[in-house]
Amino acid sequence: MTKDPLLGPIYTDLGWVPAPRYLMRRARIKALLHDIPSGRLLEIGPGAGALLVEFMDAGYRCEALDSSSAARTRTQSMLSAAGHDVPVHAEPGLDWAGRFDVICAFEVLEHIEDDIAAVELWRSWLRPGGHLIMSVPAHMKLWTARDEWAGHVRRYERDELVSALDRGGFDCVRFECYGFPLTNLTEWASQPLFARNIHRGDDPTEDRRKNNDRSGIDRGPDMKLFPLVRSLPGKLALRTFDIIQRGFLDTDLGSGYVVKAQARST
Repeated sequence: MTKDPLLGPIYTDLGWVPAPRYLMRRARIKALLHDIPSGRLLEIGPGAGALLVEFMDAGYRCEALDSSSAARTRTQSMLSAAGHDVPVHAEPGLDWAGRFDVICAFEVLEHIEDDIAAVELWRSWLRPGGHLIMSVPAHMKLWTARDEWAGHVRRYERDELVSALDRGGFDCVRFECYGFPLTNLTEWASQPLFARNIHRGDDPTEDRRKNNDRSGIDRGPDMKLFPLVRSLPGKLALRTFDIIQRGFLDTDLGSGYVVKAQARST
């Protein structure tokens, strides 16, 4: 595994590399976490665990939760390669009430049928005043084969997500629409590739479970693009697109939302 200042952890032997959309999102996540003191952090659905490595490097005391055994194995491999020992749970602990200072859930809520119940549960795991940092794909009009490939239930509109957080016991501190214009372009351009790799069998529920389980760890489609991403021209382009997206964070032009929310006292 290698760590790049711009791209973060890279583990090609594990089959995981950062995709452009992930990198645009990562830049905003780091910005939103910047003023939150390091404390006890839970990441829900960490995928391959690349952000967990960075959270540990930043001094957070981390745990993770993922129902997928394949994802847990991938996460542990990434963490071990970075020299970190982090509990990666298959189920929530019975003693999690008020346990965490920060909960992170990136590209998770859109997979969950009862999203309000999920947000309420996450709130119960935070201490009063604790923070939730999360991301979701934005705008149902942008639904593509990639959403089906990933097992999504929905993409969110701004008011819908704000309402879900409010009903779950959170106040929004910062609400950003990230990625414009790069992620809009890459999501549209990549959909034929993802369409060819969707699980479609006789059981729609099982198909969605299989799509869900691999969505955070399968970087097969992105491996082909990665030599360009990590090249000098690719890195310069990424820096440029990150600067551009900052000018549109308060609009609804991007393809995803990143939110910093604070748990209300009960």
